[in-house]
Amino acid sequence: MEAHQHSPDSSSEECTVLEAPPGKNACLVHAGKVLEFQCSSCDCFLCDDCLPEHEDHDRVSLSRALDRHRGGLQDRLSAAANRLPQVTEALSSVKEILQQLTNQRASIEEDVQSSFEDLHKQLDVRKSVLLMELEVTYGLKQKVLQAQVDGLARGEADVAAACAQLEEAAAAEACASGVAAERELAERLGELTGMVLPCEPQENDQLDLVLETDGLRKSIHNLGTIVTTSAVASQSEAMGAGLEQCIVGHPASVTIVTRDKSGGACKSGNAILSAEVFTPDGSIVDGEIVDHKNGTYEFLYVVPKEGDFSLALRLYDQHIKGSPFKLTVAKMADVEVEVSPSTTTATSSAANATPSTGSSDGAKRRGKSPGQKKKGSKRASSALGTPRRKTQNPIEDDLIFRIGTKGRNKGEFTNLQGVAASSGGRILIADSNNQCVQVFSNDGEFKTRFGVRGRSPGQLQRPTGVAVHPSGDIIIADYDNKWVSIFSGEGKFKAKLGAGRLMGPKGVSVDQNGHVIVVDNKACTVFIFQPGGKLVAKFGSRGNGDKQFAGPHFAAVNKNNEIIVTDFHNHSVKVFTLDGELVLKFGSNGEGNGQFNAPTGVAVDVNGNIIVADWGNSRIQVFDGSGSFLSYINTSADPLYGPQGLALTSDGHVVVADSGNHCFKVYRYLQ
Repeated sequence: MEAHQHSPDSSSEECTVLEAPPGKNACLVHAGKVLEFQCSSCDCFLCDDCLPEHEDHDRVSLSRALDRHRGGLQDRLSAAANRLPQVTEALSSVKEILQQLTNQRASIEEDVQSSFEDLHKQLDVRKSVLLMELEVTYGLKQKVLQAQVDGLARGEADVAAACAQLEEAAAAEACASGVAAERELAERLGELTGMVLPCEPQENDQLDLVLETDGLRKSIHNLGTIVTTSAVASQSEAMGAGLEQCIVGHPASVTIVTRDKSGGACKSGNAILSAEVFTPDGSIVDGEIVDHKNGTYEFLYVVPKEGDFSLALRLYDQHIKGSPFKLTVAKMADVEVEVSPSTTTATSSAANATPSTGSSDGAKRRGKSPGQKKKGSKRASSALGTPRRKTQNPIEDDLIFRIGTKGRNKGEFTNLQGVAASSGGRILIADSNNQCVQVFSNDGEFKTRFGVRGRSPGQLQRPTGVAVHPSGDIIIADYDNKWVSIFSGEGKFKAKLGAGRLMGPKGVSVDQNGHVIVVDNKACTVFIFQPGGKLVAKFGSRGNGDKQFAGPHFAAVNKNNEIIVTDFHNHSVKVFTLDGELVLKFGSNGEGNGQFNAPTGVAVDVNGNIIVADWGNSRIQVFDGSGSFLSYINTSADPLYGPQGLALTSDGHVVVADSGNHCFKVYRYLQ
């Protein structure tokens, strides 16, 4: 509260406003007096003794002043309460946009990581091809030259020895036996002199490397760009003839100018715009949005009939200024200008555009800003259901169906890797960049997914391989966590193995003894564990030898309990005993039958035939148990792009992770 007080040192009639102690209703000037009035002119509280000093002022009782004050408070409270839902709605909308922005950042980050990992792989493959080509070319030339060197060296030694012997004989005393020996040496020397030796070089020493890197370096320097604008719907506006006059059957044009939050014009394109023209019966008129790449856009459309229409223009799913607009569309005859003595203005029923009170938020978007496909440009999907299966093939091939697109939702993938199939009719996919395992039925119906991002036991950082144990447990190789996690069939974490031993586990499998086979991509080693985590055996090291690997990927186990491993950079498939002894090796670098360009997924059927995903050649090959090429799986209708893991389903089909297309595919397979 406030009180009035005279200054003791001043004769002036001016008053000083003092603040009363909190919770007190006593006058600070007149002791013992109670504040019962308010002076509206001085905005202070008064007691009875203070009244004479405010005789000419507007004074009211304290209770009435409080009623006035509370009345004003109630008005403000009502206004604030009415404002609150709008603020709450705006908060929710901005939070959603912020979340979408965060999701877009994460999605683009994953795209960048995935794209550059693919480029690294392509470079590694090309490097391996060049080094292998160098070794082959060098070997051929070296073999020719070395053979020539060996022949000349032998000839040189023979001639030198014969000359030395003849000189020695000529220096000795004459005798009958000496004459005979000299005659024999002379004949030998004659033979050597007449012997044809390859004295001219039979090969050259040219080994040059032609490596055009300037163009590649320039391409890498300009590789990729982050596309965005600062445009906001609340500041952006529309103008043009299409908002002023619409004629049936004639093209109409609307120009959209995008602006930032301060109203400044945006200078770049690529904003996400949508435009819809609604007819009176609720149908939608098609149109086209042209991006002028300077912050302005043009919406072109044609209305087929007259009537009252509505035009909705949205920027990032928000209506721009004035949207939706009312359009009155007329025939050509109705908009002709008529001039009479009494008027000089045109009479027309053509369209005038004014803001409409109706909303078309729920309508289907038709007109959209065109342009090339951009990474991270799509909006976050709200659908959590299983994507529709592709059941019809434009070309007759072995494809039964495909599941998935790029995304984070159920049935969507980002860099899927390993594949497993259970005897119970389930397909399991290691969805690497989404850090989870997704489970489907054999016919592609989504069942469940599990996995929490993190570096603690039970959390997944980068799942790459997946297998199903005979007990029903699910075994997952976690590349970045450097261990293998074991989950129950329902997705509940049970244990981990290999921590401290593994450097980069890629593929996992299970042998007939229930042991867990782990292919360590970084260590170039195969580890064999008991399910409890005890190491049973290991074999392999980095290199090009028969018992060595260069980036091994996945493994399978045949009916002989032998381990089949794909050796990625050595472009081969190797078969080992459980003790690490090589049983079989097949494949070489190339595009022909039985050749590979970086093999990845592998599976074996009941007859011992080996099915291999050929990553660099984007195909699937089938071999018999001895490594002889049998056939391809026909994938021509919907080509693979960088296939990874594969497996045989319980109903006898081949399922493969089509990593580059962010889906998995199921093919017919005749065993």
